[in-house]
Amino acid sequence: MSMTARERRRWAGLLFISIAVSLIIVDSTIVNVAIPSIVEDLDITSTQVQWVQEAYTLVFAALLLVFGSLADRFGRRRLMLLGVVIFAVSSVAAALAPTGDILILSRLVQGVGGAMILPTTLSLINATFRGRERGIAFAVWGSTIGGMAAVGPLLGGWLTTAFSWRWAFGINIPLGIIIIIGVLLTITESKDEHPRAIDGVGAILSVVTSATLVFGLIEGRTYGWWSTQNVPAIGGWTWPWALSPVPLAFAVSLLGLIAFVAWGMRRTRRGHSTIIAFSLFAIPSFRNGNIAALVVSLGEFGIILSLPLWLQFVIGFDALQTGAILLALAIGSFMASGFAGALSNKVAPVTIVRVGIAAEIIGVAGLGFVIAPDTSWPLLLPFLFVYGFGVGLATAQLTGVVLQDVPVTESGQASGTQSTARQVGSALGIAILGTVLFTSTAGLLSSKLDAAGLPEQQRDQVVNAVVDSAGGAILGLERSPQTAPAAEAAKEAFSEGTRYAAFSSAGFLVFGLLATLSLGSGRRPEDESADGLTEPQTRAVP
Repeated sequence: MSMTARERRRWAGLLFISIAVSLIIVDSTIVNVAIPSIVEDLDITSTQVQWVQEAYTLVFAALLLVFGSLADRFGRRRLMLLGVVIFAVSSVAAALAPTGDILILSRLVQGVGGAMILPTTLSLINATFRGRERGIAFAVWGSTIGGMAAVGPLLGGWLTTAFSWRWAFGINIPLGIIIIIGVLLTITESKDEHPRAIDGVGAILSVVTSATLVFGLIEGRTYGWWSTQNVPAIGGWTWPWALSPVPLAFAVSLLGLIAFVAWGMRRTRRGHSTIIAFSLFAIPSFRNGNIAALVVSLGEFGIILSLPLWLQFVIGFDALQTGAILLALAIGSFMASGFAGALSNKVAPVTIVRVGIAAEIIGVAGLGFVIAPDTSWPLLLPFLFVYGFGVGLATAQLTGVVLQDVPVTESGQASGTQSTARQVGSALGIAILGTVLFTSTAGLLSSKLDAAGLPEQQRDQVVNAVVDSAGGAILGLERSPQTAPAAEAAKEAFSEGTRYAAFSSAGFLVFGLLATLSLGSGRRPEDESADGLTEPQTRAVP
């Protein structure tokens, strides 16, 4: 095969890797738009609504480390293809689900497939591209994530409005077929040259630690951070204690983490394999980069949670219109891909990361300043564009910085670790910034209704309806002349809550920017060599 043909094949492979990333990113955002139609069609309860949205994230985050390690042993391409198959099959089950319980189960299985796909796409890029080309490939990968996060709501709104919510899942099937065929034709298999024994105990401890932590972060507002607010129930069994399950989940997670580290260090001293290579944390770029990735993800996902709710329930847009406005974010992210690629051989990657985070801060803080009940949508577009541009720069290049000094033989473990750091940061961001949004909305609305002279019982009913529905009750209040004044107060309070969430998001991004100061120049030794001809220490498997 000529060199030119080989190059074309590698870049075509990047296209299909990007489509695979799009598959899982779009699916994680597209469902939010389809939820109202799902509720109407399947008659699911509010608890089931939560699990339809959260089951995927819970399983996805819990299994990233495990599959990142397994990919290094059994083959990165092989595991990614298996993940795509599982994802597509579970999407069929979700699209055809006759009940809410079947839909939730399908989402759980989708999380398994997604956890196979994401870390393997990163390790395949790390093993396939070298030098300047790797920076470009990571830029495309990161911009795909940022862009698809915005395209998801638009696509979901269109499919739900024009066809059915079932097509929000059904679209994964043809995409899965395209990915499987394309990857088989363009991607060469890679795996560890010297496979290690699988650390089964470490894998179980990592799953328990991740799952309980993510459960606590997601369910804190639902079940209570300390005392039980809503009693959990499984079948005929109900939670019998006044203490919420959330602090118990955090306790299990902490004990699991301690046991995981102790077990891993013990195996390392004995020369045995572990689920993650603890020696990687001795690499400053890997250790500090993961800290920065966690904090940045915490700040990034707050506005993605609150802005669509505000656009639909306060401004009055439908799902399709909301998705169209968020396209400004996608355009900014895609433009960042070309910008980062052009600078990748001129500017240190960590510098691009810092510029990207700074752009995110400007964009999200700008949104906080312009959000109001009567905001005109064109005012949002420049800030969304700047924010998306920053996401595109920071996401891709930060990934490159984290993995820059990691041996290719450890790339699956390393990418799984940094992906887990991002997912934990995202879950933490949703928990914290969601609490900021709804707690501030409740307090502000309560004060406004008190000032209007509304009796306490009616005030509490209005506040609970607005907060429990995540703002959905505002439109119902607006339709009745008797409750229209309360609706206006609710719009003002929800807008203020959204602003507070935006400013909080900007604050966390500032901490993320400060965290990158410990990353140094971020230059790979091979990037600084004349030809960047260092070969990956893997064996090719046709």
